[in-house]
Amino acid sequence: MFNSHEFYKKRLSAHLKELGRYTRYILNGHMVVVMFFLISATAFYYQQWLTELPENFPTALVIGVSLGLLVSYSPVRTLLQEPDLVFIIVAEDKMNAYFRNSLIYSFVVQLYLILLLVAAFSPLYFAAFPERTGTGYLLTLAIVLLFKVGNLIANWWMLKVREARVRQIDLLARTFLNIVIFYFIIQGNLFFAGIITILFVLLFLYDFSVSKKQAGIAWDLLVEKDQNRMQSFYRFANMFADVPHLKNRTKRRQWLVSLISSRIPFAKKQTYDYLYRITFIRSGDYVGMYLRLIIIGGLFIYLIPNIWMKVLFGLLFIYLSSFQMMPLYQHFRTNIWLDLYPVDHILKKAAILKIIHQLSFVQVIIYALLFIVLQEYLGFIVFIVAGGLFSISFINGYIKSKLV
Repeated sequence: MFNSHEFYKKRLSAHLKELGRYTRYILNGHMVVVMFFLISATAFYYQQWLTELPENFPTALVIGVSLGLLVSYSPVRTLLQEPDLVFIIVAEDKMNAYFRNSLIYSFVVQLYLILLLVAAFSPLYFAAFPERTGTGYLLTLAIVLLFKVGNLIANWWMLKVREARVRQIDLLARTFLNIVIFYFIIQGNLFFAGIITILFVLLFLYDFSVSKKQAGIAWDLLVEKDQNRMQSFYRFANMFADVPHLKNRTKRRQWLVSLISSRIPFAKKQTYDYLYRITFIRSGDYVGMYLRLIIIGGLFIYLIPNIWMKVLFGLLFIYLSSFQMMPLYQHFRTNIWLDLYPVDHILKKAAILKIIHQLSFVQVIIYALLFIVLQEYLGFIVFIVAGGLFSISFINGYIKSKLV
């Protein structure tokens, strides 16, 4: 007889083994050192900033928006796979234990984000409201956990609805209510927080009524959502190790492709230059990752007061960006058509080094210009020199040795 609880235990065990397989590559020596440096430096300057916290700083708004977004983002990890659409769908009426376990697992794996964010905001909270006690903040944490559970259940109910627009409107409404509720809680206005909570409960009950009207579980939607999340993990893990399960996604971005590739000569020796440029633009999350790292690095340079730490953080994010572009070299490892190219293999290695050099120098220029905006002209000169030398040495040294 089919036991969905035992089936879930086997599925979860396989899932955790798969995550652990790639996590050990992600948490290698390089990444651990970088993360330790980032966390240590951020904590140091965060503490310094709190000592000079402006009286009119919108603490309630910042914490309220952050907590509201956090509890609203409550995806349900069902661990369903494509074969389940054929072999397990017939046992839908026996899957209650399976989906109950999925909700519990989803809550547990998202719990660390709540604890991290609440811990990170605690110094800001007590600096802005020194008259309040730790008991009040612990009560806020309990309310966050309660709303997290409520949003997780509401998301599960809405996954039975196939109309994407309905799900989006519901999520938008709940997100707004969550933000307003936590804004009033942090501000200390419990009366208005209670009124908005009543509206949230009404929306929660409406979601329940909508889910009850659905014919059954939208299995294909659940599989699609879970597979998309796993592919996101695989794309991230692919930056550190070879991931055979990765499905490459492509986006047209025709205007950007035309802009970038128009200057490449139509010549045999430029084959891989053209290929890697359009791959960087259209495939996976290369462009997104590159832009996000530039923005985050720019924020560190803008916010950190010490000029030498600005330079150090700039170099750190140049290292991260260059390191994250290395998977481009193996992007077509399963495509046999590239083996038929009548092009010397040496040009392939030269092309990937060239594009990483170009991306790195663009990042150096952007950060150097940021120093000018901040009117730190010594930092501009130092960073131009240090960034250029670091990019050349790191790419021609470390990255070149890893491209085999």
